[in-house]
Amino acid sequence: MTRILFVDDHASFRQALALICSREPDMTVVGQAGSLQDARGMLDGVDVLVLDLDLPDGNGREIIGDLQAVNSNARVLVLTGSVNKLDLAQAVEAGADGVIRKLAGIEEIVTAIRRLSQGEHLLSPRDFMDSLRLTNQHRELHQDAQTKIGRLTAREREVLQSLAEGMSDKEIADQLHITADTARKHVVNILGKLGVDSRLQAVLFAVRNNAVELH
Repeated sequence: MTRILFVDDHASFRQALALICSREPDMTVVGQAGSLQDARGMLDGVDVLVLDLDLPDGNGREIIGDLQAVNSNARVLVLTGSVNKLDLAQAVEAGADGVIRKLAGIEEIVTAIRRLSQGEHLLSPRDFMDSLRLTNQHRELHQDAQTKIGRLTAREREVLQSLAEGMSDKEIADQLHITADTARKHVVNILGKLGVDSRLQAVLFAVRNNAVELH
């Protein structure tokens, strides 16, 4: 008998799927949760975790390691509406054994759960390697971005924050008690250190890498 835990914050979807699986002769639903916090108290005795990624208190992949610590033989099926390839790849890297979109038919989902419980692999070796390659590329880009941001002086970070707030050179100068000429020089230095060609690109780079605060 395959013991299944469903973790999804959409209660109607989760409950309907749990009801269908509970009627299968080889499956039993041992729990349902709408958040990571609730799910963490239900991991013991789970054979297959059916997991959404977009949860109110974090990304679903955060619980995969917790499950594996409780039962190293447990399998994880990510069932998500996300189309973000990086999000899915990071779930695979964290230990997910399969990924299915919520648009899939009920029969396909039930079959996937059954295949996982029988030890089958839903991911091909190529899919698995592509996921690892994508997450590694993302990690390298993130590290490169942090290195660039780390080159900025404290004053340059203040100017970058001002740019993110839409200030002109004169407004930046007035706020920081410097000349407009000095403000422009700081902007030029920022563009060079971040490796971008315009103020807008600098702001986008900073926002993507959490280097500024948006109010």
